[in-house]
Amino acid sequence: MRLRNIPRAGETLASHDYVIKEERKWKGCWKEVFGNDYPVRIEIGMGKGQFLMTLALQNPEINYIGIERYSSVLLRAVERLDAMEEQPDNIRFICMDAAEIEEVFGPEEVDRIYLNFSDPWPKARHAKRRLTSTAYWPRYDKILKKDGVVEFKTDNQGLFSFSLEQAEEAGWKILSSTFDLHNNEEMNKGNVMTEYEEKFSQKGNPICKLIASRE
Repeated sequence: MRLRNIPRAGETLASHDYVIKEERKWKGCWKEVFGNDYPVRIEIGMGKGQFLMTLALQNPEINYIGIERYSSVLLRAVERLDAMEEQPDNIRFICMDAAEIEEVFGPEEVDRIYLNFSDPWPKARHAKRRLTSTAYWPRYDKILKKDGVVEFKTDNQGLFSFSLEQAEEAGWKILSSTFDLHNNEEMNKGNVMTEYEEKFSQKGNPICKLIASRE
């Protein structure tokens, strides 16, 4: 689906205090951005930001960075934040391509990576663009702490099976996984839903989730 361009997006994001500009200059220095030593967790493909903003409010001693490629989508997240009665100060946004994360975060600078309802890129020739392909796991390896994890959720069972295989092929260990998150009592504890998760669940689509580490 082609995203509609919103003319005001660029100007709004460029002037917003929560949107990081010149993000590469902060590589290795993200604690300076937040002014504390709290863990840094990122969501790649944050969409309208419901998931990350909820986490930020629930966990004030964790810093969150939402990454979104499309300015028109990130604009919606910024507007959501601006409309909140209580705005968390432990969240920031970046408009960038996920393929560049090694240029933005230093070794072991990230505590956890969230991938929620990522683009499935259904055509086989586009498989390397999937955020859970073997093209991306080495990138996550370089920025995650040694005990860091990647959490992935999707309603696309084909993509989920692909992701399980790709993670193991890249040398990662699947700590836990399920093809039906909301009926898995253990993995569903404390689950924070995204906009897509709510939408797909209401339609009766089971949600898949995996948690992977390198050890």
